[in-house]
Amino acid sequence: AGRRTFSGAEGFMRPVVSCQWSVVSVFGRLSCLLLTAFCLLACSIPNLEDPDCHQARDVIREFYSFHFGNEMTFSVDNLEKRKQFLTPEFYEKLRGELPTLDPFTRTTDLPKAFRAGACRVVEPAKEVTFNVLLFWKNDSRTEQRAITVDAKNANGKWLIDSVGDASDL
Repeated sequence: AGRRTFSGAEGFMRPVVSCQWSVVSVFGRLSCLLLTAFCLLACSIPNLEDPDCHQARDVIREFYSFHFGNEMTFSVDNLEKRKQFLTPEFYEKLRGELPTLDPFTRTTDLPKAFRAGACRVVEPAKEVTFNVLLFWKNDSRTEQRAITVDAKNANGKWLIDSVGDASDL
């Protein structure tokens, strides 16, 4: 008379919920966290570039970004604006001549973009050589060409010493 066979939620079989973490749970979470951190560190790509190339690459990028972002036509005034990136010898050489082509891209057909490519250390802490890729792209043309840019370390600062036609690095 009114007795139920199953006790339900109010009976003695109600589940007990504990807020304490078990030792296995803590160990499992810690192991998972350490494994994830190890994988992220192990999977990173190391920078294998020589420190001289790394430092000089920043200067090459900065110079060509400035060059492409301003008037590229050669003039004494435009050369003066680029003086801070050039060795005194290279600056004087360019100042003494009036090239018919842009001496920094070696062409009269000015490119639209550049990329600093492969680098070779000529003399550690003193001189490096870069291949700089030049790009032309419009509706009818897509072209790329390489030039060689030599940089020298003068008193702790990398400066461009010459620009020439491409060579194998």
